[in-house]
Amino acid sequence: MEKKKNVKWNTLRVMAAGFFGVILLGGVLLWLPVSNAQPVLFLDALFTSVSAVCVTGLVTITPISQFTLFGKVILLLLIQIGGLGVIACATIFFFLLRRKITLRERVVLQEAYGADHLGGIVAFVKKVILGTLAVEGVGAVLYAFRFIPEYGIIRGIWYSVFHAVSAFCNAGIDILGENSLADYMTDPLVNFTTMFLIISSGIGFVVWFDLLSNGQKIFRRKSRGRWWFNGLKLQSKLALIMTAVLLAAGTVFVFLAEYGNPDTIGNLTLGQKVMASAFQSVTTRTAGFYTVSQGALHEETKLFCAILMFIGGSPGGTAGGVKTTTFVMLFLACLTFVRGGRETECMGRKISVPNFRMGFCVVMVAFTVFITGTIAILMIEPDEIQMVNVLYETASAVGTVGLTADLTPHLSRLSHVVLMVMMYMGRLGPLTLMLAFAGKTHPRDRIRSLPEEQIMVG
Repeated sequence: MEKKKNVKWNTLRVMAAGFFGVILLGGVLLWLPVSNAQPVLFLDALFTSVSAVCVTGLVTITPISQFTLFGKVILLLLIQIGGLGVIACATIFFFLLRRKITLRERVVLQEAYGADHLGGIVAFVKKVILGTLAVEGVGAVLYAFRFIPEYGIIRGIWYSVFHAVSAFCNAGIDILGENSLADYMTDPLVNFTTMFLIISSGIGFVVWFDLLSNGQKIFRRKSRGRWWFNGLKLQSKLALIMTAVLLAAGTVFVFLAEYGNPDTIGNLTLGQKVMASAFQSVTTRTAGFYTVSQGALHEETKLFCAILMFIGGSPGGTAGGVKTTTFVMLFLACLTFVRGGRETECMGRKISVPNFRMGFCVVMVAFTVFITGTIAILMIEPDEIQMVNVLYETASAVGTVGLTADLTPHLSRLSHVVLMVMMYMGRLGPLTLMLAFAGKTHPRDRIRSLPEEQIMVG
């Protein structure tokens, strides 16, 4: 047991150090003259590297005009590495070199992906990599129908590939201009392709393969007489239900709140308003692309979207936030307590106490980082900056979303450092980062038992 815990700690440290190393290397490469059309400060290059590797999307410069083709290729590679993860990318090199994956490395992969069993973990990683490339390829083909006629064959293909990778990895970094996808606000092809890529990666790889496995059983008639949804694992059911609920809630709220706002969706047709509202709801799941001006949103919309950004997507994918399953688990625990129950139940299954504790710690640590970062930026910046815009910015950073109320380029350098720290912690997971550098548990803490005592709460 002690050896397994040591491997877990080592895995967390490898992930933390790996991301940090890639960020520094990316910052240096993006800082080189060959990467830039005009001189750039190292802090801007480093900020862009953090945003790319942490698949966030906040930028202090405009990528299309700042970077050369070489710089944009580096940016794309950083986004892909950040989306797949450092450990998965290292595994790709092992595959290419035909190097055998050792038992210890398999254990590291198991811990990195949170797999229940060691067996088949290499095959699982292969499927993740191939599945990622396949979905990104589909997205690139769909984008090509719009970008090739507009930009020509070479540039159209390049733009299609770049934005397919950026959307799937939930990075939200574009090379189209200064307004993200605002020029395509009423374009169904670009809107629905982007939403497809964001959602498909945001539900998590585990859900992917659970859906495929269940579909194969139905096709082979091994689950005859059962609705397809019943055959899914609890993880998949919760991820799919919460994704649908949050997307629907976000769409309805944005539609109602912004219906008459001429600076966002007020001047669109009814169908276009629904599409723009749906896109805004989807992109808050840690994507970062936008079709309507984020600075022009009403304050209540910004606050609601900040909550969606804090929740984020589902675990096991490229999304950030505290995750949908964590949110619903804590909600069910509260509901159980209010109803006088003793155990947290969901769809005929009991959620374990250690599982609940882990979820509670994730939310508390993430919320602490969120509030601390918000207060720090409010202290650094002048009083003229609206608090809701700062909340929007910090929720976007810790949730690795990338949406901004037109604030990022106008913040001070010290605030940029705060945002970089928040993006890094948000990509790794605040709890993961703390566990990576936490000390080992003392042996006596595992055997001693202390007397209980009640304290007043509420």
